[in-house]
Amino acid sequence: MNTAAIARPRAIVHRSRGNRHGPVTRLLSPGRLGRQLKPFVFLDWFDLDLSAGHGGFGLHPHSGIATFTWLLEGEAVYEDTTGARGVLPAGGVEWMRAGGGVWHTSEPSAASRRMTGFQLWLALPAEQELAPAESVYLAPERIPEVGPVKVLLGEYGGVNSPIPSPPGVSYLAVGLRDGERWTFTPPAGHEVAWLALNAGGLRVAGEEAILSAGELAAFAESGEALELIAVGDAAFVLGSAVKHPHDLALGYYSVHTSDEALAAGEAGIARLGDELKRQGRL
Repeated sequence: MNTAAIARPRAIVHRSRGNRHGPVTRLLSPGRLGRQLKPFVFLDWFDLDLSAGHGGFGLHPHSGIATFTWLLEGEAVYEDTTGARGVLPAGGVEWMRAGGGVWHTSEPSAASRRMTGFQLWLALPAEQELAPAESVYLAPERIPEVGPVKVLLGEYGGVNSPIPSPPGVSYLAVGLRDGERWTFTPPAGHEVAWLALNAGGLRVAGEEAILSAGELAAFAESGEALELIAVGDAAFVLGSAVKHPHDLALGYYSVHTSDEALAAGEAGIARLGDELKRQGRL
């Protein structure tokens, strides 16, 4: 028998619990797998206990990336320099394409006692990294679902997210019952894949170890499917993408494809910052 022709399970190549800084755990960064998993360059899990004095995320800038926040618990009051402002309920999402520069803020509402969720940073393609900023805020009922999957970005099962994310990226939130089996078959060309658990455990076909809540797993680059089995009731996010073809030029709040684009993005941030100071908001 030609064993070379038999498909092997897609291997886990890295597991991490990230670095915790107060109420925020950084699971992914350019120094920790972000260069291997780009366009996914940062992933934070935040858990703000408001009774312990944890605040929100005050006014701060970005350029060259898109941030995507999925709020699992609590209620956030948001505002950004595109002119958007409002209240995001639990289960809602925020998409912020920073492009050539934006400032935004997200603070717990007075009614919230805790605020938890994931925030993802995506490196943008060169044609979008200096585009005008764009924000989208969606209530939970506007996020499409297919079986156990919420389609946060991109496409799954023939269903598309309403978020105008770049092509070649899928970001899913999945909930499985204890013992439930789910197979993810990536779209054509998607060789980057990872998942991060926020509840329960997962067994990956072909792997002996069990992934547990608080853990991120990165998978070998390939187009093979992932077969997952829940250990207890499991909840996780999964990212899949065509690999970002550019190097990462990094600023403190920015990620670009070149030093020249980074300089332009940071100049855009500075101009907006000057205007916010004139308005007395900084």
